[in-house]
Amino acid sequence: MESLRLLVLVAELGSLGRAAERLRIAQPSASRRLSTLERALGLVLVDRTRRGSRLTASGQIVAGHARRVLDEVDALLTRSDALRNRREAELRVAASLTIAEYLLPAWISELRSRRPELYIGLQVTNSEHVPALIESGDADVGFVEGPHLAHVMSTRQVAEDRLVVVADPGHRWARRRQPLSARELSSTPLVLRERGSGTRQTLDRALHLAGHGRARALLELGSTAAVRGAVIAGTGPAVLSELAVRGDITEGRLVGIEVAGVDLTRALRAVWPVGRRLVGPAAELVAVAGEGSRHQRARRTPERDDGAR
Repeated sequence: MESLRLLVLVAELGSLGRAAERLRIAQPSASRRLSTLERALGLVLVDRTRRGSRLTASGQIVAGHARRVLDEVDALLTRSDALRNRREAELRVAASLTIAEYLLPAWISELRSRRPELYIGLQVTNSEHVPALIESGDADVGFVEGPHLAHVMSTRQVAEDRLVVVADPGHRWARRRQPLSARELSSTPLVLRERGSGTRQTLDRALHLAGHGRARALLELGSTAAVRGAVIAGTGPAVLSELAVRGDITEGRLVGIEVAGVDLTRALRAVWPVGRRLVGPAAELVAVAGEGSRHQRARRTPERDDGAR
């Protein structure tokens, strides 16, 4: 590419020496570049005389093509700079409902405090649909709750969540002294999130691993808030993220029910296309999410009593 630029400058300036000076290279080096280009093309491009350098007829034709090539390259570089600057100033995120409602606001706030010029767009859907938004280019990075991905994605765990069984205070389970069994949980109709949600996937997988099939639906609803409201209204018990019901349990609107023999913990993961390196604001947001999870775990860990033995 630099040899073409040199040839165009020789045509414009009429001197190999001035062309070399413009490119800030030594004249012998410029002469070698032109010779290499002539050998590669099998053409004599420049006549070198005591009065200067003059393009041959072939050289003038090649220089004309070279100008167009260089103009296209310059346009490409300008457009690439614009795209890079846009990428650095914009972040498009897709996230499952629970993560979007209870975790992402804090992550986004932290990232915006570090990069106040950054525009962040968020699409909220269930975990099953997040990878499709990334593959289509509608999102740069996604966050999901479910144990399964319909698409092959690069993933990184950023947090951990736990599902809890909840019922209204008047439900018979609220008076239990013994934990529920996996069989009781699987055989009782529940207020459930829709199929494809991370909460539903996690519950079905946990019951399957415990040897009791899938959850039975009393009612299927499309959001955590709707399920929570139905349980508070006395419709029936449900299994929801601890993030969503912690305050309700503390304030007595819901009762958390212990379950034996079922692992209801789940990993919350960032996802992005396989083969693509996570860079820029997307990488920063994933790092912020991981930092938030570590701080949350640290707050939950009780301080060690050095006097204890």
